[in-house]
Order: sequence, then C-alpha cells, then structure tokens
Amino acid sequence: MIDIQIIPILKDNYAYLLQSPCGKVAVLDPGEADPIIEILSAQGLHPDFILNTHYHWDHTDGNAALKRKYGAQIIAPEKEAALIKGIDIAVTEGDIFTFGTENAQIIETHGHTRGGVCFYFEDSTTIFTGDTLFSLGCGRLEGTAQDMFEGFQKIMALPDETLIYCGHEYTRGNAGFCLSQDRDNEDLKKRIEQIKTLRADGQPTIPTTLALEKKTNIFMQAKSAKEFAALRLKKDNF
Repeated sequence: MIDIQIIPILKDNYAYLLQSPCGKVAVLDPGEADPIIEILSAQGLHPDFILNTHYHWDHTDGNAALKRKYGAQIIAPEKEAALIKGIDIAVTEGDIFTFGTENAQIIETHGHTRGGVCFYFEDSTTIFTGDTLFSLGCGRLEGTAQDMFEGFQKIMALPDETLIYCGHEYTRGNAGFCLSQDRDNEDLKKRIEQIKTLRADGQPTIPTTLALEKKTNIFMQAKSAKEFAALRLKKDNF
C-alpha cells in the first residue's frame, strides 16, 4: 500500500505526496513548489518522481523547481507533451508506471483537457483523478462531453471500494448542485452533513470512494453523453 499525504496548495488545490513501502517518493500535481519543498524538507524526503494528470498551471507550476532541486523525473501525459515542459516519461492509455513495488495503470480521461490521464494504483485500490472526477462533481470541459462521459465510464468500471483523490476542494459547492438535481437522495443529504462537519473542522473531504460517488454524484447518474452535457451546462450556470 502506498502512503498518501494531502498537501493543500494555492487557493483550493490539492497536491499529493506519495511514498511506497520500499522508499520511493513521488509528488503528484505540484501546482506550486514552496509548500511541497517545506514538507519534503521537514520529513527528510527526496522525490524520485513528479506525476502530472494534466497540463494546467495549477497542477504543473511547481514542476521545474522540484526537478531542479531534486532531479525528479516528470511523468506526464504523452498527448500533452507540448504543453508540459521537461517530461522524462510520457504516458498514454494502458501504460504501467512502476512506483516501487506497486504499479500504476494509466487511464486516459479526456474532457477536462484533451489529453489528461488518471493514475490508478491497483494494489492500493486508489486513483488520482486530477480535475476529471471531483468529489460530487466533474471538471469543466475543454474537450467534449462525449470525451468526459467516456472517461467517467472507465473510472466507474473500477472496484467500488476505490479511493478517489482529486485536484481541488470543491466538494461543498458541488454538493449544492447535486442536491438541486437530486433532492430526494437521502445518501446525498447525509453526506452533505458530513461535509459540513469536515470543513468546519478544517479537514479535507478527500478521499471519497467510487461507491459513494455512484450514490451521490449526479454526473455519475448520466446514462449518455447527451445527458452528461446537459448536466454540465446546468452546472456551468449554477
């Protein structure tokens, strides 16, 4: 099992510090370097890898400083190689990234961007979804609704117990939209109360689980790309 630390950065982003049992270290989606370097220094850690789910600046702006300081290799989507500087290993659908004793499957999930990926660690039953799938939501679309819908289907095919780590703390706002579309969902109402408690205590609402998302995330209830597109348009105007 990989050890995962959530690192709040910027306004509402999450970067992640991953450690394998054999001592390998990775940083995922470092939107800024300083808070991450501070944590690495405090724990005496030296990252071997930088993982990027997609090219947006708030997920990659820390790449250069971390690579310069630690010599870490950048692992990022092949389809966004022109948009992410300094990639050492470009990955695409079905590739396997070996992290210590565990393998991460690369799942392409286009939609939020046209070349983004998720990292699925099968042994740890954990997926890092970037801005594709949020807790109770999904990312805005640079690609098409069909792209995003197909990406969601790939994620939904994983085991229900899969832990989901996403790129932002958007859960409370997303919950309001889900409730507006699904007012009789008792699982969602119960979850909203839990979210309020977590945020009042300054705690993240991440990780969530695939099973919980299936019960409460309105975007996971879409049966077609057309239905998904209609929901995303409503969310854009919510």
